[in-house]
Amino acid sequence: MSDLSETIHATGHENVRAEHGSTFEVTTDDWLTPAGDCILAVEADRTPADFDPAFVQACRDSDATITAELVVGDGDGDGDADDEDECHEATIVGSGHPDLAFDDDRSAVGRTSEYVDDRTIMVEADAAAADLDRDLVDALAAGADLELTLRVD
Repeated sequence: MSDLSETIHATGHENVRAEHGSTFEVTTDDWLTPAGDCILAVEADRTPADFDPAFVQACRDSDATITAELVVGDGDGDGDADDEDECHEATIVGSGHPDLAFDDDRSAVGRTSEYVDDRTIMVEADAAAADLDRDLVDALAAGADLELTLRVD
């Protein structure tokens, strides 16, 4: 299987808590309430419905490995030389599933379970929002930008 990828850009929000134990999510919504404890970022520029059909098909293989690479910058855009120190990265690895639809036009959700709905981008993930480094979460809560790259092998 060839290496295929999709990238979503989104923005952190003051209400990012990242405390959910079984999911992580990015949404196109421009708002977030404290109840959205799985949401990492808002104002996503793409959704699962935008993904290339070849990527979607590859993810529907139950033997596929889907890797989510999260890169979070400090979002202040001041160009300081020390901004590199403000970059945080995380990798979450999950699996594909034959029922992945990638039809949702609002949000993308990674799950530690095998549950699948239109928003699901991976199942059996090895981490959820609550497992992320708290410095990364704090940067998102301060409004940092998120680049989420999904790769399927």
